[in-house]
Amino acid sequence: MKAKFKQSGLTLTEMTVVVASIVLLAAIALPAVRAFFNSFETESGAKTMISAALSSVRAIALKERRYAGIRFQKAYNRGAIDPLNPLTASQYMIFIIHDSDLEPNGTGLANGFRAVEGLQPIKLPDSIGVTDLRLRTNPDPKYADDVPIDKDTQIDQPSELRDTTTFSIVFSPSGKLVTHEVRIRNKNGRVNDSSNDDVFNTVINVETNKIAMFHQDDYPAMGLGQEYSRLSFIIYDAKKFKQVYDRKQAYSGYLNTLLSKAIYINPYTGTIISTD
Repeated sequence: MKAKFKQSGLTLTEMTVVVASIVLLAAIALPAVRAFFNSFETESGAKTMISAALSSVRAIALKERRYAGIRFQKAYNRGAIDPLNPLTASQYMIFIIHDSDLEPNGTGLANGFRAVEGLQPIKLPDSIGVTDLRLRTNPDPKYADDVPIDKDTQIDQPSELRDTTTFSIVFSPSGKLVTHEVRIRNKNGRVNDSSNDDVFNTVINVETNKIAMFHQDDYPAMGLGQEYSRLSFIIYDAKKFKQVYDRKQAYSGYLNTLLSKAIYINPYTGTIISTD
């Protein structure tokens, strides 16, 4: 007696139906997926990203029992025609933590902060920018003197633009939002070029050796030195900003209209206070 074998699998017709269904579902889902990613390109999407980062770093401060925060900074735009131009460089959020001169292998600075190891910088959407609307006034990087930008301030130097888009938001060991002097340096605390820190580093290690993404706070001529951490920030439209910056009206024009739209942070929870 011959054994009967039952064929398993799909027929050509069934396979065609399955493939057609998958294509149809993908076509339906694609706009939703695109809309999801595009949502992060808006101001509200950026606020969501920043809020999540603030919550995470506040948890780090509580866990490690030390000052920790988020650093906003433009990356060195490697590969660009003008890699030092902060107008075209991408802005990132970097998780930072206090690492003073009292700790072995620390930054060597009383108010020194370094990148939190193991946490990669988070790129902000290129359609927006974040600023603290303040400028350093002291040519010595170890002093945190600065002034607010107002409607009469003209910003026409790359160092000034880099300065006002480079700032930090810091939480205390108890998780409270505070104003604290911040000076960023590599994890080895080196001012020479011997550190292998791939986040913050010296000019040579960023621009020539291509080790790191961000310049540390030892270069006041670039707008990078010690500053006080901030309690608020402003999100601006990058395209509009470029238009007014090119006309040398960046702050007397467009950004001056945003002064009343500063985004504040709840000092006890670390959440963004709605300004809508």
